[in-house]
Amino acid sequence: MLAISRVVLSGAWLMDVFPFTIVGFDLDGTLLDTSADLAAGVNHALGSVGRAPLTVEQVRAMIGGGGRHMLSLALDASGGGDAALLDRLYPAMIEFYAAHIAVHTTPFPGALTMLDGLAARGVAIGLATNKAEPLARALLDALGLTWRFAAIVGDAGKPSPDGIEAMIARCGGGRAAFVGDSIYDVGAAKAAGIPAVACAFGFLDQVETLGANAVIGHFDQLIPALETL
Repeated sequence: MLAISRVVLSGAWLMDVFPFTIVGFDLDGTLLDTSADLAAGVNHALGSVGRAPLTVEQVRAMIGGGGRHMLSLALDASGGGDAALLDRLYPAMIEFYAAHIAVHTTPFPGALTMLDGLAARGVAIGLATNKAEPLARALLDALGLTWRFAAIVGDAGKPSPDGIEAMIARCGGGRAAFVGDSIYDVGAAKAAGIPAVACAFGFLDQVETLGANAVIGHFDQLIPALETL
């Protein structure tokens, strides 16, 4: 099943066939630059045990595997810590982040125009993120973006394909592609048997090495890239 949009040209209706009925997205580092707000949450947790703050750039490279993984990497980078310390600091980080979830977070350039373009083509837009689902929904609500998604799957467990497969099912099924910025995203898309597009503007350097089917440097390149897959 293909997504179809109608375009008026010289008074006639023409059918423009788009190759995907579903396009799914990662959240942090793909649709939204959440790095400053996540770094603030990490540094709140580190500061509670007397550790110096990390830079946003340091934290940015730790994002993608979920909040506990991010904090674990931050502990390693700031002096180390065992599972008991991680268990103690994680709730403090989440509580602070939830209370300051959209202070600095913004969509990446071109994201909203791109989502409009997909919607105009009849594409169901999904989200599969390793972020805890209540936090993902709260963030999208705060930015007024929730209405854009046919399905929102948090705690997706990428690189497992389960979250992407759930997203596809909730979108009604059909030919799908997935867009992300990390090895977790590309790995999950491959495991789900669908094409992956990697965002070079996200949180991970050298996305060209991830084995994605396409790499984009700006969201204005996404729809043309999908049309070639």
